Amino acid sequence: MKLQKNTRLALYSVLEFAARPGEHVPAAEVAAKYGESLHHLAKVLSELARAGIVDSVRGVGGGYRFAANPRRLTLLDVIRLFENQGAAAPAAPEGDTPVDRALGQVLAEIDQIAQATFGSITVATMLGMVERAAKRAP
Repeated sequence: MKLQKNTRLALYSVLEFAARPGEHVPAAEVAAKYGESLHHLAKVLSELARAGIVDSVRGVGGGYRFAANPRRLTLLDVIRLFENQGAAAPAAPEGDTPVDRALGQVLAEIDQIAQATFGSITVATMLGMVERAAKRAP
C-alpha cells in the first residue's frame, strides 16, 4: 500500500501532536519540519479536526493539539480519512493470463496484510517506535 502525500502528512502531524500532549503546536512548526507548505498542511489539519483527532485553537499561543486517545487510535484510523479504500487495492497486472490473475491475488493479499498491520499499530505504539529510532540515530 502506497500512501498519498496527504496521508503521510496527516500521520506526521498526528505523531507530532501526540508526542506533546496538552501543548498547542503551531501548524507552521510542523510544516517547516516536514518541508510542506502551510496552506497544504492546513487542509490536512482541517480534516483531522473534523474527525476529532486534533483540536485547533486560534490566536496567540494557539495551534493544534492531539485530542484522541493514543492507545486506541490506530494508524489505519488516520489513513482511512485520506485514502479511498476501494482504490487502495493494488491494480491487477494488465492481461488476463493465469500469471496475471495469480499476481493480482498476491497483490491483493499484500494490501490486506498492510491494512491489518496499520490497524494493529496505535499512535502510542508508534510514538514508542519513533523514540527508539531516534535513540539509535547517529
